[in-house]
Amino acid sequence: MKALLQRVSQASVSIENLEVARIADGLLVLIGIEPQDNQQSIEKMLHKLLNYRVFADEQGRMNHSLTDTQGGLLLVSQFTLAADTRSGLRPGFSTAATPAQAQELFKQLVTLAQQRHSTVQAGQFAADMQVQLINDGPVTFMLEV
Repeated sequence: MKALLQRVSQASVSIENLEVARIADGLLVLIGIEPQDNQQSIEKMLHKLLNYRVFADEQGRMNHSLTDTQGGLLLVSQFTLAADTRSGLRPGFSTAATPAQAQELFKQLVTLAQQRHSTVQAGQFAADMQVQLINDGPVTFMLEV
């Protein structure tokens, strides 16, 4: 499982010009699911997302986590993160989970996140989404479990 984590001052997801999710300060996380991912992958990734220290403390150092700040978490499924880009000029998607597997695991991730964190929003799996964000910093990390 791969996650592109972005610290944001705001982020939203729209589908056909209708906003379906929005957060203020927090994390926008694009999620790529691979064939080997499972419940253990979800647990590990969610632990990282909630506890990864990317928010400033009183001295301006990245010492606070999403759990510490109680910021928003916006999860968006993005199968292109799992693409094989090692050769050629066109991505291959044999390294991505099947749509059925990815949808189930993404749903489990969102449900578990909602159980463990107060402000969780999500995009719609497999929809043509427009994602808007203001990256704060900018701060962006690629996480893998």
